[in-house]
Amino acid sequence: MSISAVNSTLVRESGHIDGRWCQAESGATIAVYNPASGEHLGQVPDMGETETRAAIDAASRALPAWSALNPKERARLLRNWFDLIIEHKEDLARLMTQEQGKPLFETRGEVLYGASYVEWYAEEAKRAYGKVFSAPTGDKRALSIQQPIGVVAAITPWNFPNAMITRKIAPALAAGCTMVVKPSEETPFSALALMALAEQAGIPAGVINMVTSSQAAVVGRVMTDDARVRKLSFTGSTRVGKLLYGQSADTVKKLSLELGGNAPFIVFDDADLDAAVTGAVISKFRNAGQTCVCANRILVQDGIYDAFMARFKAEVEKFVIGNGLDAATTLGPVINKAAIDKIAGMVDAALTEGAELVTGGTRHEAGELFFAPTILGNVSQQMAIASQEIFGPVAPVIRFGDEAEAVAIANDTPYGLAAYFYTENHSRIWRVAEQLEYGMIGINEGILSNEIAPFGGVKESGLGREGSAEGLADYMETKYLCMGGIR
Repeated sequence: MSISAVNSTLVRESGHIDGRWCQAESGATIAVYNPASGEHLGQVPDMGETETRAAIDAASRALPAWSALNPKERARLLRNWFDLIIEHKEDLARLMTQEQGKPLFETRGEVLYGASYVEWYAEEAKRAYGKVFSAPTGDKRALSIQQPIGVVAAITPWNFPNAMITRKIAPALAAGCTMVVKPSEETPFSALALMALAEQAGIPAGVINMVTSSQAAVVGRVMTDDARVRKLSFTGSTRVGKLLYGQSADTVKKLSLELGGNAPFIVFDDADLDAAVTGAVISKFRNAGQTCVCANRILVQDGIYDAFMARFKAEVEKFVIGNGLDAATTLGPVINKAAIDKIAGMVDAALTEGAELVTGGTRHEAGELFFAPTILGNVSQQMAIASQEIFGPVAPVIRFGDEAEAVAIANDTPYGLAAYFYTENHSRIWRVAEQLEYGMIGINEGILSNEIAPFGGVKESGLGREGSAEGLADYMETKYLCMGGIR
C-alpha cells in the first residue's frame, strides 16, 4: 500500500457486503495506480457474479427494517455520515488526488460538494410528503403516499469518485432504500473510504453494499437481471447506458441515467468578456476536462472572436501542470493511457481537418498521462471533434454569426446534458434558454451543479434527476389510496 498521508482507517483493500469487509471468492484482485506518477497504490478485490448476488441478497434482507425506520432516525444516521465526511475531508481529498489525479484544491472542493448531498438528503428524509385529492363523490376519500422503491443498484464513474457516490447513496437511503454500489475500478479507494465512514456513522449492515470489480458487464448483468433490484442508477457513457437500459426492460426497472454530453459554451458579442473567459476556463479545464458537463465546444460570435481568443489563450497558458499533491499544480493528468491516446488522436484529426492550433496540442513532459491544455481555433461543426465528447483538456472554438446560428449549432447533437451562454441582454437570456435542448443551462455562469438543483439531461444524455427534492422522488414510488364507505 503506497497511499500517503491518509488516515489508515479509511484505506480499505476489501469490498463490503452485509456489514463485512471481504475479498473476492476467486482471490482475484485489481491493481490501482496513481495516474500522475504511475505508482502502485494498492489493490482491491475483483468481484464478480457471486459477490454481486450476495450483495443483492444482503440489501434485500436489510430493506424491511431500513424502510420501516422512522425518517428522523434515517436522517440522524445520514447526518452522522456527513459529520464524519467533514471531519475527514483532508484525508478524503488526499486519497482522491492520489488515485484520480486532480489537484488538491479540486479534490477538497469535491469532498465538500459530495458531502453537501448527504447533508441535503439528511434534511429531505423527513419531507417525503403525500397528497390528498378531492374525491369524485362524497362517500370517498382519495390520497397518495410515497414509499421507497426498494433495492437500488448504482454504478459510478471515476471522474468524481466521491460526489457520484454520495449523490446516489444519500437520496436512496433518505427514501428508505438499500443499495448495492459498484464504484469504478480506476478509483475504488475513495468509494471504500466513504463506506468505512458510513459504517462508523452507524448505518446498519446490508443497507450499503460495495462491490469492487473490473467485470463491469458481469456485475451489470446480475444487477439488471435480478427482479429484486427495482431501480438502477448509472453515470457513465451513453453506449453503456443504452445497454443497461435494454437489459433492465425484462424486469421493468426504474432508471436514472446520467450519460454523455457535448456541452456548448456560447459567447455572444454583448457578453462581459472577462467573465466569459473566466467561465470558459473553469468549465472546460476543471478536472483536466474530464467532466460530463464541461464545455465541449466553445462558440464565439464574430465580432468578439479575436478578442476572446487572445484573452482565453493568455489564461489557459497560466495553468501549472503536475502532480496534484503539489500545492502549485492547477492541472493534473488524465485517467489512463486509453484516455490520453484518444485525446491526442482527436487533436491530430482536427488539425488535419483544418483547425488552427492556438496553444498546446501535445503530450506534456510532466508524465505519461499529461496533456498540455489546448485551444483549437476555426473549428467547424463538421469536424469530428465538434461532435465527440473529448473528456480532456482540449477546447475547440467555433465562430458563429448570429443568435439563430449559435442555437442551431448548439442543438445539432444527440446529447442534451448541459449548455452555457454569456450575454448581457435579458431578452436574449429568455429566448436562448428556452430554445436550447438541454437539461441544465448555465447563464453567465460556468459551474452549475449543486445539491439544491435538479441535475440531469434530455435526449441521449439520460433520464431522471439527481439533487433537489426531485432526486428524492426518483427513489420513491407513489401509491394511491382510494377509501370508500365514508358516511
